[in-house]
Amino acid sequence: MTRIWLFCAALTLSACSWFDSKSPDRDAKQVSETYYQLGVRYLDLNKLEEAKENLSRAIDEDSDNAQAHNALAFLYEKLRQDDEAEDQYEIALSIKPDDFGTQNNLGRFWCEHGNPEKGLELLAKAGDNPLNERQWLALTNAGRCELILGHADRAETAFRKALDLNKTYAPALAEMQKVSYQKGDLWPAKAFLARYLSVAGHTPETLFIGYHTERALGNQAAAEEYRTLLGDIFPNSSEAKKIGSARK
Repeated sequence: MTRIWLFCAALTLSACSWFDSKSPDRDAKQVSETYYQLGVRYLDLNKLEEAKENLSRAIDEDSDNAQAHNALAFLYEKLRQDDEAEDQYEIALSIKPDDFGTQNNLGRFWCEHGNPEKGLELLAKAGDNPLNERQWLALTNAGRCELILGHADRAETAFRKALDLNKTYAPALAEMQKVSYQKGDLWPAKAFLARYLSVAGHTPETLFIGYHTERALGNQAAAEEYRTLLGDIFPNSSEAKKIGSARK
């Protein structure tokens, strides 16, 4: 209870009274929301044990707290407890079927865990709804799901729709770098990488594709620069090992 007490010290006394089960002013939903906020904060700090404790308490206080179920599901994903994650996502969706965040998370989860058709159906609901203020998240995940299914053209369409809505969304830019390179569109791949680097840092994959793009364009010096960066920044990545093996 120490963490809760320290948090309460920053709140009004009436707010802290929510945690007192004997208080006539106690509101379980407000207590649940406070535990949820604490859990999310710990999750952002990657303090998973504390996050799980507070999110579980949020659900104990209010089993209909869909956001808490959604956050707990994401935590279970980080712990690689996939069955528990799926259960929590499904509970969250059953409580709030039209919640865009849960639709996106569960759709992505299904796509990544062997059920892409079902995942795409859910992502389409979130990605096509103009009321969703962050449609580009679901559209990018839908594109990745299409790639899993081998639908490169549909994937590109989804990524471009995402970028039409948010021109600086780094994950969609990185996906378009990859799609362009795989199509043999080398200059667009180079351009998408430049746009990506204006808003985010390199990943092993962006460096790997950048290396092969520059080699294909005949820019050996630029390719060598990407190879060196890949080895220096991500020496243990599979991409670095692939390039190393190719040079032997």
